[in-house]
Amino acid sequence: MSERSVSKSREQKRWYDVQAPEQFDRAELGETLADEPDQVVGRTITTTLGELTGDSSANNTKLTFKITDVGSDTAYTEFIKYELTRDYLRSLVRRGASKVEASITVVTTDDYRIRVQPVALTTKKADRSQEKAIRRVMIDKVHAAAEERTFEEFVDAIVDGNLSSAVYADAKTIYPLRRVEVQKLTLEARPAEIAAEEEAAVDVDAGDVSVDE
Repeated sequence: MSERSVSKSREQKRWYDVQAPEQFDRAELGETLADEPDQVVGRTITTTLGELTGDSSANNTKLTFKITDVGSDTAYTEFIKYELTRDYLRSLVRRGASKVEASITVVTTDDYRIRVQPVALTTKKADRSQEKAIRRVMIDKVHAAAEERTFEEFVDAIVDGNLSSAVYADAKTIYPLRRVEVQKLTLEARPAEIAAEEEAAVDVDAGDVSVDE
């Protein structure tokens, strides 16, 4: 393709400003280029919490957003993932200490299914029963948080560190802890998707019913 053709192709495309959800104060996430608005929907953009808030100490937290709608020259997003950087997670690990992890799937009060992966780091090496008890605290706290929060409220509890603090407060009585973090949160299904799954399950169950003659 000639330089003139490439230039003409780019001229036909349009830039769209990408905005974070209202939960994140409609912060500017960047720009994306496309021929048509429909091409923008479904694209993802990743930034750091530090870039959104202007707090450089939060640059170890990555947030991913997915474009769900486009209006004129603006693309609107939903939050889909929270994740700590690998470098930061590596910096937390100490030789001779325990790293206790869990992967927990929960549904919030407004029917969003999310997967949450907390991690607790002890001051020294804990035994297996202590690690198991710490993991149980993490599982119970995550379930309790989901049972009383909407998706947005749950995300806020992660970003603000409130959930990590709650786990730390209970788990430190089992064995001394140095830190508790949520290393990853992922949106797995939205309310409409969960409703469709449940409807499909009902249809399958109904199909399995047999009538004896």
